Amino acid sequence: MHVAGRIEDYALIGDMQTAALVCRDGTVDWLCLPRFDSPAVFAGLLGTEENGFWRMGPAHGPDGAPVPADRRRYRGDSLVLESEWDTPRGTVRVIDFMPPREDATPQLIRIVEGVSGRVPMRSALRMRFSYGWVVPWVHKVDERTVAVAGPDSVWLDTDAETYGKDLTTYADFTVGPGERIAFTISWQPSHSRPPHVPEPEAALEATEDFWREWVDHCTYHGPYRDAVVRSLITLKALTYAPTGGIVAAPTTSLPEDIGGSRNWDYRFTWLRDAAITLSSLLRTGYREEARAWREWLLRAVAGDPENLQIMYGIAGERELGENELTWLTGYEDSRPVRVGNGAAGQLQLDVYGEVTEALHLAHNTGLARNDYASLLQLKLIQWVEKHWDEPDEGIWEVRGPRRHFVHSKVMTWVAVDRTIKLIESGDVDGPLDRWRRLRDTIHREVCEKGYDPERNTFTQSYGSKELDASLLLIPQMGFLPPDDKRVIGTIEAIQRELGTEDGFVLRYPTSGEDAGVDGLEGDEGAFLACSFWLADDLAMIGRVEEARILFEKLLSLRNDLGLLAEEWDSRLQRQVGNFPQAFSHVPLIDTALRLTASGAYGG
Repeated sequence: MHVAGRIEDYALIGDMQTAALVCRDGTVDWLCLPRFDSPAVFAGLLGTEENGFWRMGPAHGPDGAPVPADRRRYRGDSLVLESEWDTPRGTVRVIDFMPPREDATPQLIRIVEGVSGRVPMRSALRMRFSYGWVVPWVHKVDERTVAVAGPDSVWLDTDAETYGKDLTTYADFTVGPGERIAFTISWQPSHSRPPHVPEPEAALEATEDFWREWVDHCTYHGPYRDAVVRSLITLKALTYAPTGGIVAAPTTSLPEDIGGSRNWDYRFTWLRDAAITLSSLLRTGYREEARAWREWLLRAVAGDPENLQIMYGIAGERELGENELTWLTGYEDSRPVRVGNGAAGQLQLDVYGEVTEALHLAHNTGLARNDYASLLQLKLIQWVEKHWDEPDEGIWEVRGPRRHFVHSKVMTWVAVDRTIKLIESGDVDGPLDRWRRLRDTIHREVCEKGYDPERNTFTQSYGSKELDASLLLIPQMGFLPPDDKRVIGTIEAIQRELGTEDGFVLRYPTSGEDAGVDGLEGDEGAFLACSFWLADDLAMIGRVEEARILFEKLLSLRNDLGLLAEEWDSRLQRQVGNFPQAFSHVPLIDTALRLTASGAYGG
């Protein structure tokens, strides 16, 4: 019997249209087909084995009970996973990957390779469509196994002999040194012709070639290259190749608080997350991804910038209604399990700043000019000019009352400032004097209403006493210089009041079992992005050795494959939140670049 592992026990494989999570014991517990946001075929991660899984590993015991691999790694700089088991009868390796596709059928391929001795193996495949709810009709077609339910079909191809038992497809076989046996599942609309019979070895070679060539474009060659490249590969894997949209994470409802209700669906494109991801990709040499994202943005916003959403579907869809999957027990009993995201309709003023900053960076790094992108930027600022002084839900998507969040106001200042710079460059025309006055007005109001002179710190919102880790972005966005006493005071206050015992940072105060500023019950872990922001700020104010120590401590939180979830639970000493999380890997890259530039690194 397999139970879902700790979040850090999982590896990511994907084809830049969807992704699978493979547990340390060789079980695929999560896979949505054919897209990131499609219903899961394997949903055991959020329920039980009854909700779908695919286990591949040594056949220990009569029931094939799984054991963790003794070693696992990615093949070089790729998304090809190798897991190895040492058994009393020998050593065996399982190679897991998903070939990048354009119009081809999505495939998950598992190649079992004997290393030494002769090792008995078992494959156990239990497909459950619609997030583990629907049991498909499984039958043979021309020696191929197919599972069909409604609009979906999944085809299993292998040379191993298979049999059915307890609504599960099994294969029991033995591998010796150098022997390789491949298993492939392929998704196809149930009304279409069967997919082509796969060629696993050729697909493996093509997959390795793809990642090798992609990584060769990376322009970062500093001391943290391994960590940066793994983060870049993860960000690329979270990109939906057909449109250029970038998902925040490939999962839903992995909890921020184990056993709690802070469980959200992250399989969408947040403008904020995608914009900062774009910035990291641009800084490391990936202009094609930047171009694709800009085109996605222009399609998603279309001719309606006044109704800009904070997030969209990966193809630009606007309807992201939130529902609960009541038949799933949740990861470690963390309920509810949600699909869709009700925050899509929130007002988050900071998004205008992040999008404008991304367009500004793209312009400065030589991305070919797009006239509509410049026009969009002007239209966004026209909207900001009318609405910047309104309360909003803020960067953290609080479900409590709207407030005048300081970070939101700072980012509206960024939006206006970057647009002024675009006009000053001569690329577009606009009311320079008026918008310079607007920029000054926002700046003055934030410094008057969002700053507590008694404590020498900016606060979460106007008139509040609470702090917020998003204030760490004030110097990074150029709102104030790093040596400003108010910036230094804010950094030190956040360390003091939001810092955890192990030196990481909470987003903002939560009030235990009572609902805090976010309108939710329960607590959460240290937010990893905020902890990276703190390392950045420490470097900016000259405390570079302290920044390096914090950064390398954050690197130590990655799992053995270099992956990070959204948060770190200091009490349980484990990763929590959706996984892997773009919003954690992006600041990892940015902090590595800053520390490398400062020369602040060990060894």
